[in-house]
Amino acid sequence: MAVKVLIVEDNPVARHFLARVVRESFSDVTGIAEAGDLESARRQLGVGGAPPVASGSEPFKLVLVDLELPDGNGLELLTELAGHGATKIVTTLYSDDDHLFPALQCGADGYLLKEDRFEVLVEELQKIVRGQPPLSPAIARRLLSHFRLGDSGSMALDSAHAPGDFQTARPSPPPVYAEPDHERLTPRETEVLTYLSKGFTIKEIAGLMGIKWFTVNDHIKAIYRKLNVSSRAEAAVLASKQGLV
Repeated sequence: MAVKVLIVEDNPVARHFLARVVRESFSDVTGIAEAGDLESARRQLGVGGAPPVASGSEPFKLVLVDLELPDGNGLELLTELAGHGATKIVTTLYSDDDHLFPALQCGADGYLLKEDRFEVLVEELQKIVRGQPPLSPAIARRLLSHFRLGDSGSMALDSAHAPGDFQTARPSPPPVYAEPDHERLTPRETEVLTYLSKGFTIKEIAGLMGIKWFTVNDHIKAIYRKLNVSSRAEAAVLASKQGLV
């Protein structure tokens, strides 16, 4: 599978990591381009009213899209790429329903979590060649749990079609959960939350705490789950109101 790839990701460490995953996944990658924000991605793809970087160039066959970018949401780009020939894969930190199902509804052909092991991401991306949608194991389990719980929404993943052809439908809204137990935050998670509230980036937090960026990502995921939020802004506001930081 000859592929030209665009990685839309604002974190340079994550971009480098994903580029390694792509090179390991496909033997005949013709080029890997990078975009740190929506504006740059739109220019390179020639969508959203942005003038293309170069006319007549080889089109992208695969686009990896982060959901949270400095100048907007990756869902906007997914919507703008409707009808585009590229296979569109979300690569993100978020595994919750409020990010997963809107992404699929906006046209994502797969959904991968960046904190997955290198070899897992490679294995999932290689499914594209076999006409299967790349889904992180945790995401596949979440989709199955919705069906088992009797959600009215459905998602048809037909392996007889290319990933870009599989159909998605957003399920019924997730149930309202009870107020989370904020005291369950560990000291490390509280420290990460404090830095998030002050506006530090994941890379900066990793440097301040002397840990890897993907470990910070794990802490953030736990914080979001325990506080029942889906963004750093929500986490910061709730933490301030509850006196957690």
